Amino acid sequence: MVNKQKSMFWRLVLQALRLRLNRVMIIFAALTVGASIVTAMSAVYFDINTKMSQELRTFGANFYIGANNSGLIEESQVQRILQQAPKNLVQAASPYLYGIARSELEKIVIMGVWFEDLQKLAPYWQITGASIGVNFDDRNAMIGKTLAERLHLKVGDNITLSKNAVEKHSFKIKGIVESGDVTDNMLIVNLEFAQNWLEKDGLASNALFVVKNDQGQVEQFAHQLQRDFPDLDIRPIRKVSASEGQILDKIKGLMGLISVVILVLATLCVNTTLIAIVGERAKEFALQKALGAKRRDIILQIGTETLIIACMAIIMGLLIGYVLAQILGLTVFKASIDMRLPVIPITVILSLIVAFIAVIIPTKHALNVEMAKVLKGE
Repeated sequence: MVNKQKSMFWRLVLQALRLRLNRVMIIFAALTVGASIVTAMSAVYFDINTKMSQELRTFGANFYIGANNSGLIEESQVQRILQQAPKNLVQAASPYLYGIARSELEKIVIMGVWFEDLQKLAPYWQITGASIGVNFDDRNAMIGKTLAERLHLKVGDNITLSKNAVEKHSFKIKGIVESGDVTDNMLIVNLEFAQNWLEKDGLASNALFVVKNDQGQVEQFAHQLQRDFPDLDIRPIRKVSASEGQILDKIKGLMGLISVVILVLATLCVNTTLIAIVGERAKEFALQKALGAKRRDIILQIGTETLIIACMAIIMGLLIGYVLAQILGLTVFKASIDMRLPVIPITVILSLIVAFIAVIIPTKHALNVEMAKVLKGE
C-alpha cells in the first residue's frame, strides 16, 4: 500500500511538471539566472581581495619607514623588521639612500637601492633598456630620463663618478627610467656602493615596503612596528593602502546589491508563475481533497515539484555562474577567478531560500481551494 502511494505521488509530481512544461521552464530560467548571478558574484567576491591587491600593486610601495628626527635609519633595522614580519606579509622591500655625487659634467643625485625588489616597489616605471635584478651589481646603473637627457646619455653609455682627484667609479647605463617624479633626475645605483661612496656605511634615508593588504594588514603591521621601534617613523602610504580598502568595499557592496536585486526579481517571477500554475490546477487539488488528500500531502507535492526545478536550476546556475565569473575576471583583472569553497553552499542555500519564499503564497492558495465550488465549476 505504501509503495503504491509513493508510486502515485511521484506520478502526480512528474505529470504536473510534464503537462505544464512552458511554465516550469519559466521557473527554471528564473532560478537559474538567480543561481548564476550568485555564483559569479560570490566567486568574484571571495577572490577579489587577491585580484584587486594585484591590480593596486601597480601603485607601488604602500609602507614607509624613516627616522623620527629626519635623519638616517640603520639598514640593520630594516633587516630586523623583515625578519620579524609574518611570512608572506611583506612582498617587496628596499632601503633608499640619497646623496650628492659628482659626475664628469656636474653634481648629480644618486639613489642607492636594493635592485632585487625594485620592479615591485615601482612597477609604474617605464624603462628603456633593462632593469637591474641583483643587489650586488656595482658595474651597472639605471638613470632617470631627465638626467640622461641633460648628460646626453643613452643605454650602453658609461657615466663616471669622481670623489676626488684619484677615486673614480664608472657605471654602464643599463636602463633609462621614466617615472614622472623626482627619480627622473637621479642615478640609481646599488645600495652598498652608495653607502661606501657617500661614507654612510650601513645607513639609509628611508625604506619602502609593499605589504599585503587584502584584509587590512597594513594598519595592523604599522601599529605593531610603532610599538617595537618607537625611534622610527613608521606609517602606511595611505593614498595606496586606503585606496585598496575603499575600492574593495565599494566593489563588494555593489556585487552584494546586484545579487540581492536579482534574487528578489527571481523570487517574484517564480512566485507569480507558481500562482498561475496553482490556478490552473485548482480542480486537481479539489479532487485530491475529495479523495482524502491531507494538507501536508498537497504541501509535499508542490514543495517536491519546486525542489526538483530548483535543484536542476542550481546545477545549471553553478556552471553558468562559473563561466560568467571567468568572463568578469578576464575583463576586469585580466586573470581567471578561482572558485573558493564557500561559493557552492552559498549558491545552494540562497537559491533554495528563494524557492521556499516563492512557493509560500501559491501553496496557501492551493490549500484554500474550496472543494465544493471548484468541482461544481463555480
